[in-house]
Amino acid sequence: MTPLAFSILFALAIVAATLVRIWLAARQIRHVVRHRERVPEQFSATISLDAHRRAADYTVARTRLVFLDATVSAAFVLGMTLLGGFQWLYDLLFAALPEAPLLRQILLVLAVALAASVLELPFDWYRQFRIEARFGFNRMSLRLFVVDLLRGLAIAAVLGVPLLAAVLWLIERTGSAWWLWVWFLWMGFNLVVLVLYPTVIAPLFNRYEPLADEPLRKRLERLLARCGFEARGVFVMDGSRRSGHGNAYFTGLGAAKRIVLFDTLIERLDADEIEAVLAHEIGHFKRRHVVKRIALTFVLSLGGLWLLGYLGQQPWFYVGLGALPRDAHWGGLALVLFLLALPSFTFLLHPLAAALSRRQEFEADRFAAERTDAGMLIRALVKLYRDNASTLTPDPVHSRFYDSHPPASQRVGRLSLLQSITRTSPA
Repeated sequence: MTPLAFSILFALAIVAATLVRIWLAARQIRHVVRHRERVPEQFSATISLDAHRRAADYTVARTRLVFLDATVSAAFVLGMTLLGGFQWLYDLLFAALPEAPLLRQILLVLAVALAASVLELPFDWYRQFRIEARFGFNRMSLRLFVVDLLRGLAIAAVLGVPLLAAVLWLIERTGSAWWLWVWFLWMGFNLVVLVLYPTVIAPLFNRYEPLADEPLRKRLERLLARCGFEARGVFVMDGSRRSGHGNAYFTGLGAAKRIVLFDTLIERLDADEIEAVLAHEIGHFKRRHVVKRIALTFVLSLGGLWLLGYLGQQPWFYVGLGALPRDAHWGGLALVLFLLALPSFTFLLHPLAAALSRRQEFEADRFAAERTDAGMLIRALVKLYRDNASTLTPDPVHSRFYDSHPPASQRVGRLSLLQSITRTSPA
């Protein structure tokens, strides 16, 4: 492939991805607005028209931001690549640190990552302090927003910089098979983080306390025993410090697994509903969804590293993206260019990932329905849809492209069918 051909292909990919993002956002807005004035019959007895309108307005407000976000992101990538921004930065660091190739490459990667984070910061602020605040979800102060940002940067520095240095060192020292050695390092790093996250990283941002409600705790422990799920306990997270949204999840691997319930979830759901929600989360584990996702991530990362190993040896890859290596130390240069270009080429694969996730959500729902009352899970979901202002009428195309969870109508419909089957089954 020639550099010019690759430049044209890359430009077409990023323009196509941006236009598809904008088209999908426009579809979502039109569809939600069109159905704003009527609650779907399936939910007419449980969701008020005011709540339905609020969810529509919330969805539209969040989706409108995509128009600007997609355009700015595309402009940033094009500016860094074909318009010469990245080459300028590379030349600047090369002139300043000609005899320190490893440090130069580390700073190059960090500079681009920092620039991307700074570019995204206004969007994060607007979502939190304008959209979330407008709909009553924001409980975060500006001080906490800044503290979270600084903590995140500190963790990224402590964990990410040594990892980056090790990756670049392996690229330099392990020959043509460097991508395989980096893959082993990447796998080990991720597994360590998964184990450490519940007890070391997460408590830096939130407070986790053992569930104090004795009857509820014993009830949930009986559910865990009935499902054969071993965990280090059920914990309540102070999610209300930042948001009015409610959720539940389990985290960690092996002996470090723990169940986490948002305090906002406990405030809104009764014991039957919480048990059903927890059964759904256990379903993800028992159906091996977590293991499958980790395995898929590792397989895809192996393929991605192999591809990077190939592209790193192709002059057209660098020149086609507006860059030119000045010495044999190309690892950091290739890595950044790869990470800038890849999303535009893989964007149209989003529906595959979303479809897999929705399938797993259905499987977890079925697991919960078989071990608790499906009606309680329906009731819990309806409350969460209402209280989290989740639209009941997403655009079907937008939903299939992005949504990791099935639309409310499909999810509740399947649970209702499971409930009716359970009720009519002979004792």
